[in-house]
Amino acid sequence: MRGCYLRLLALPGLIALASACHPDPDLTATPTPPPWRVPVPAGLGVPAVPTPTRNPLTRAGVALGRMLFYDPRLSGTNTVSCATCHQPERAFSDGRALSAAGVSGRPLLRHAPALQNLAWARGLFWDGGATDLESQVFGPLTSPDEMNQPLAALEAELLAVPAYQPLFAAAFPEQVPALTSVTVARALAQFQRTLLTGDSPYDRWRRHEPGAAPLAPAAQAGMLVVDARCGTCHPSPFFTDETYRNNGLDSTFSADNERLAWGRGRITNQPADRGRYRTPTLRNVALTAPYMHDGRFATLDDVLDHYDHGLRPSPTLDPALPATGLRLTPLERQQIQAFLQTLTDTSFVQRPALRP
Repeated sequence: MRGCYLRLLALPGLIALASACHPDPDLTATPTPPPWRVPVPAGLGVPAVPTPTRNPLTRAGVALGRMLFYDPRLSGTNTVSCATCHQPERAFSDGRALSAAGVSGRPLLRHAPALQNLAWARGLFWDGGATDLESQVFGPLTSPDEMNQPLAALEAELLAVPAYQPLFAAAFPEQVPALTSVTVARALAQFQRTLLTGDSPYDRWRRHEPGAAPLAPAAQAGMLVVDARCGTCHPSPFFTDETYRNNGLDSTFSADNERLAWGRGRITNQPADRGRYRTPTLRNVALTAPYMHDGRFATLDDVLDHYDHGLRPSPTLDPALPATGLRLTPLERQQIQAFLQTLTDTSFVQRPALRP
């Protein structure tokens, strides 16, 4: 099988096995470390980061998750970390269409998505095959083409690192033992919930923040075009509707590679979901090329070409898209690109707390 996306159907059993090896009978117990209220960027317009009861954010847990995120020992060959494919300077994407940086060296069949504002995500992976960040972790960890790390071997290897044992004990004192594959997943999930972006030039201008630079007229015009022509799928402030849509990339959907091309339909087994993929956010989009679930478009110009005149008809094509395409004028294209540049949050990609 080729990558974590091909192992999603096995995830429930994998997680159950990990939990069975390390019982967790009281998922609602309050941990010893005090919960941490992570500051939310004002541009998102929400008061707090949502967290599951069984895994509240704590400073100790987030710090541990950050350390694990950048540790290549999470891979079977000790050469691949989470950050290999999710680099902070690229808004935690990797700049490749289909990465071959995993343990096997074989190209994956899906593009590594950016990791941003995932605390509000309703599903993970391009097809929603994982329901939360805790379960998502096991996909890349165990994928033969990504990190290829057996869970028992992962525990043994981390137990052999003296620095890790006190950190796990501090982050998960209610767990005995504290260092397990389950707590590895929980720590990584906690760190990923702090990958918050919402302080771009657009956000500061929108908030009328003192000293904020005004948006150029072209960018303001582009904001209106995006809202009118793209806002159904990319509404502010998150610039994604967190749903799954067929945006006209293909006319047919092969059953090869475990029905990978079915997108959301691979998970639901519903014909109406074939070709539908999770709507990505437009935040930091200037940093996250290439684009789409398979990285087929190298530039934003390519993306605009697709929506302008490249839509391919199929029974599940999203009704929000006109069959003839958006038919953008050259001026509208320039304005859209000017606006998208204002969604780059340099404080996010440069934030020391999110780096190694």
